[in-house]
Amino acid sequence: MFSDRADAGRLLAERLRHLSTEDVLVLGLPRGGVPVAVEVARALSAPLDVVVVRKLGMPGRPEVVMGAVGEGGVVVVDDEVMTYGRVGPRELAAAREREEREVERRVVRFRGGRPPQQVHGRTVVLVDDGIATGSTARAACRVVRAQGAARVVLAAPVAPEGAVRRVRGEADEVVCLETPRDFYAVGQWYRDFTQTSDDEVVRLLQTADAAGDRDASGEERVDEDVLVPAGTLLLPGRLTVPPRARCLVVFAHGSGSSRHSPRNDAVAAALQQRGLATLLLDLLTADEEGERELVLDVELLAGRLAGAVRWVRQWAGLASLPVGLFGASTGAAAALWVAADPASRVSAVVCRGGRPDRSEEH
Repeated sequence: MFSDRADAGRLLAERLRHLSTEDVLVLGLPRGGVPVAVEVARALSAPLDVVVVRKLGMPGRPEVVMGAVGEGGVVVVDDEVMTYGRVGPRELAAAREREEREVERRVVRFRGGRPPQQVHGRTVVLVDDGIATGSTARAACRVVRAQGAARVVLAAPVAPEGAVRRVRGEADEVVCLETPRDFYAVGQWYRDFTQTSDDEVVRLLQTADAAGDRDASGEERVDEDVLVPAGTLLLPGRLTVPPRARCLVVFAHGSGSSRHSPRNDAVAAALQQRGLATLLLDLLTADEEGERELVLDVELLAGRLAGAVRWVRQWAGLASLPVGLFGASTGAAAALWVAADPASRVSAVVCRGGRPDRSEEH
């Protein structure tokens, strides 16, 4: 037996140590899976979030699970249970509608307006305090698959062998500490199985967020507005440096975009979650953006971009990092121009469309 969910989480984390070198995101299944997931995320130094899934109980016998619904409209139905219970489409639709409303409520309650963690391209570890039938776990796997997870690992302290067999087809790896023959309920394998409240889930997620801004060495996450010198001007930017940053990406764009662009923000957030520092920068002032000749002045833009690279390298901890440039519009031409100068020491350039052709003459 496990003492409590935290005890189970620490033991489960030991079995998941082999994932510590991967880009891992830990998702707890509310509510009981979150205290377990906290310990796993802490051991793997990984971010923590939730994946919200609700069971569909059979009409008149809600303890019998006939399926589950999850974020993004994912639905899993157990055809065998549906047939056994003679559940028709109308009853299924009513149960689905009711539980989808609860999914939406819990997403708002647990995240409190915070955006969900980036799933796409990562190894996602789904954690619950136990698996009974597997319906909820299967739905959770499908949710993160739909969100683009590169690999799905399902982890639980205890589950019957039959449930483990049922979920293996949904996950790339299933880790379960105990598969007892005489399994009646998850709670029978815990000395303390006190119900986890919504407030406790919110508190645990907020604590994990705060801890995520500081790594084990005490290094703080930098995320602040900055003013970058450009001759007599100061150009506004946003500098974000995650703990133990591995490189720095400076964004360069032309007209029709800015450091507040949703597309640029989305790309920057994805890079930051993978340990890359970012500088979102406007190479022209608000007044200059209306002047066509300045928008097309690649030499001016490149000069300012090169100056921004030199300036940001003065920040503590950034001087030795490799630098990449992310260019768009005429900023793509400026990025190529700066990278062509050996003194800039630029390691990589990525152009999102734009006008790289305007750098040819230079």
